[in-house]
Amino acid sequence: MYASIFSTLILFVVIVYQKKINDVKIHILNNYKKVFILGLINPFLYYLVLFKAYDLLPAQEAQAINYTWALMLAFLSVIFLKQKLTLKDIFAGIICYFGVLIISTKGEPFSLNFSNTDGVFFALLSTVLWSMYWIINTKQKSDPIIGLFSNFLISLPLIIVYFVLTQPLVIPDIKGILAASYVGFFEMGITFLFWLKAMQSANSTAKIANLIFISPFISLIFIHFIIGEEIYLSTVFGLSIIILGLILQQFKSSK
Repeated sequence: MYASIFSTLILFVVIVYQKKINDVKIHILNNYKKVFILGLINPFLYYLVLFKAYDLLPAQEAQAINYTWALMLAFLSVIFLKQKLTLKDIFAGIICYFGVLIISTKGEPFSLNFSNTDGVFFALLSTVLWSMYWIINTKQKSDPIIGLFSNFLISLPLIIVYFVLTQPLVIPDIKGILAASYVGFFEMGITFLFWLKAMQSANSTAKIANLIFISPFISLIFIHFIIGEEIYLSTVFGLSIIILGLILQQFKSSK
């Protein structure tokens, strides 16, 4: 909730700076159904599901599975954006989800003994929600900053109501506030604008989606040194398999 508040404030500052307040009003009035659906998906449902996955799984497992949203985005784009699915897409999918299997079973994929089945389910569900959010966004002709701010503005009351109904009313300490502001600015704020602009400008969603293979290994370093988790060899191997599948799909897109 606090991160969403910071994100909304940051986006509001951008809107005011660009003198687009009136455009926001027009956008919400003309597209209130789509704005509500997008706000319901993200940040509301997406982060509830993603944080649940992180509650149930080690961070290294949840983040690795969450990275497969790029593949989910390409598959759902076939259905909703009428993009073509090739044999290489399917083969890349098999490779990536085998990597997920390796990670979620701690290196014993054929045992099907998941470390936490519910956690794996929520992590995979987060990839569906995230992909659907951006797919719906690509169909919008509005200014990305206007659309994004409208979604956050509409979702904020939902988040606050959910917070009041499910959480104790405790004001966090200064470290919590600073952490929430960091998440609000980077995870849920400015980077959304960059990504949305990329989605609306690209000829193929798969081509840019697979660029995320640059970052997951850096995430493992952060997880180890900041959170203090022991990084399993199976996680590194499984993540490498996932990245191999994404690179294979990226090669297809580039060609």
